[in-house]
Amino acid sequence: MEYIQILGLAAAAFTTGANFPQTYKIIKTKSTKDISKVTYGMLFLGGIMWLIYGILKSDVPIIIANGISSTICGIIFMLKLSSRKLLEELDKKI
Repeated sequence: MEYIQILGLAAAAFTTGANFPQTYKIIKTKSTKDISKVTYGMLFLGGIMWLIYGILKSDVPIIIANGISSTICGIIFMLKLSSRKLLEELDKKI
């Protein structure tokens, strides 16, 4: 594996992993009060666009990072747009 690909995978791990604490906090507290709809909407859309770019370029680190990140940002965005009841139902399943 080339060093540049290792760098890309490490960057992917950090940027993707950065979304997990926020997702955990939202599920634990059942609150998205402090989350910006605009920010997570933009992150979700940007992630989807990066994913498409990675697929078109056949760039594995970009595909992996943005596939996972887009999913997580999409979940956070959905939870922000949804009601507290959905968060409570999700908490019961976990």
